[in-house]
Amino acid sequence: MVFRRDIVAETGSTNADLLTRLASGEALPEGFWLIADRQTAGRGRQGRPWLDAPGNFMGSTLVRLSPDDPPAASLSFVTALAVYACVSGQIAAPASLQLKWPNDVLLAGRKFCGILLEREGPFAVIGVGVNLAAAPPLADRSTLALAERGARPDRDLFAADLAARFAIELARWRKQGTGPMFSRWQAAAHPPGTRLSVHDGAGTRVAGTYDGLEPDGALRLVRDDGTLARIHAGDVSHEGSD
Repeated sequence: MVFRRDIVAETGSTNADLLTRLASGEALPEGFWLIADRQTAGRGRQGRPWLDAPGNFMGSTLVRLSPDDPPAASLSFVTALAVYACVSGQIAAPASLQLKWPNDVLLAGRKFCGILLEREGPFAVIGVGVNLAAAPPLADRSTLALAERGARPDRDLFAADLAARFAIELARWRKQGTGPMFSRWQAAAHPPGTRLSVHDGAGTRVAGTYDGLEPDGALRLVRDDGTLARIHAGDVSHEGSD
């Protein structure tokens, strides 16, 4: 596979740049990556800022969607699995790596990766930030960098590996559908029975035990009264942690 990418010294947001280029009619191929050395206005889910640091990975790619593809929202799981596979070969203790719904990748329970999925016409634009060298602090959760758990990955080598892993996961997504993908995601995620709480951004909180995923990727959470909550959006925390 040819790794097609542009690297810019500094930009506001690689996602915003790709969205603008697509909206202007630029013919960008699927699998193209835009990577920034510095990013001054990176964004996470629900509009949160994603802070950068020199040596970290900050980049975005695009997927051309077709009517035969699985639901576009499930690309967040595709991306999380690609990051998981990439990072598991970079650290000394891959058993400490865990996925958290819907698209977080944690190391020793701490956040080191951000994923943002956006749309522009027939394209999905996917932004990925990975703390390779340093972990800018977040007000609401504990963070770390991969450099704290072993040798600091080279940004460009990491980028090429991530692009290759993402291409593999994307091909599986199209060929196999979401069922096998969700099964693989669950095998790498918090085990059933884990206590979780979910905040929907409007002040509503749901707490209970993790009971896997629905066929559409929604989170199954069994409340303390035994009723089942099906969560389609929200911020998930392990109870007693972040």
